[in-house]
Amino acid sequence: MTTYVDSSVLLRVVLGQPDSLESWSEITTAVTSALTEVECLRTLDRRHRRGLLAEEELPARRNLLIRLLEAMERVELTSNILQRAADPFPTPLATLDAIHLATALLYARAQSVSLTVATHDQELAAAAQATGLMVIGV
Repeated sequence: MTTYVDSSVLLRVVLGQPDSLESWSEITTAVTSALTEVECLRTLDRRHRRGLLAEEELPARRNLLIRLLEAMERVELTSNILQRAADPFPTPLATLDAIHLATALLYARAQSVSLTVATHDQELAAAAQATGLMVIGV
């Protein structure tokens, strides 16, 4: 299964949180945005600074994140992606989620693949489904 993986899915795995994606092992090709690395690393740093992630845990969590990202195909942000993210979507969508969805849509079209979106974000899931993409994780 070729799957676009958003930050919410990666963070649950990296942080060892409950309700991680059950079908993680079924993903044969994982794709994500370059944005995902920034989002996830910022989240780890923010959690650490707020005392939610111990100093001794931080390096292991960052290393796990980097290893997971290295196993994925990362799509760089382009002007086409940003333009599509700025265009209307059929449901309400925040900026970063719009970038994720635009990336997934343009990747699927460029690669001529059936793409599933893995997310734990309800708004992103609704928008992805409304654009015709399969969704897992919600």
